[in-house]
Amino acid sequence: MQPKKDAPLRSDAQRNRERILEVALAELTRASDTPLSAIAKKAGVGQGTFYRNFPSREALVLEVYRYEVQQVADTATQLLACRPPDRALREWMDRLAQYAMAKAGLADAMRQATSSRGSLAKLGHGPVTSAVTLLLKANEDAGTIRPGLTPDDFVLAIAGLWQIDPHSDWQPRVARLLDLVMDGLRAGAPGR
Repeated sequence: MQPKKDAPLRSDAQRNRERILEVALAELTRASDTPLSAIAKKAGVGQGTFYRNFPSREALVLEVYRYEVQQVADTATQLLACRPPDRALREWMDRLAQYAMAKAGLADAMRQATSSRGSLAKLGHGPVTSAVTLLLKANEDAGTIRPGLTPDDFVLAIAGLWQIDPHSDWQPRVARLLDLVMDGLRAGAPGR
């Protein structure tokens, strides 16, 4: 019997779930076809516990993706709490790039697990859009970027990020790209 979606998990059940997600992230990033039984074994849980949490490969992969995207999105608020808005935005862009490059191996697992186009985009769209909206508004209010930019404008501006080979020496190239984007966002800012 499945627990209600809104019911909190017992602490041991929550630890099991988190351990499964941690192991799944590492294993699926390494090899997209890792057997679910191997993930359960490395997580130290039985098959019943595993399948109670994740009844299918797709459910597991989508939850790993959702969890990771949420972690990246949540850093926007953390950065704004301790950095000026423009610095928070630039550092968040770096974290997004690190996520994109480090999790490139997970892309194969995501493609294999999802059959309907757009399901991953919809899953990650909310948290990322919320983070970008928060960062853009803070910067617009501070006068550090041009006014009127939308999250769609931002995503289009950084789209080149997903064209960079994560197996190359990507760091200097990503830094250069994101500095260019940041310069473009600052052009015409009232506070400059």
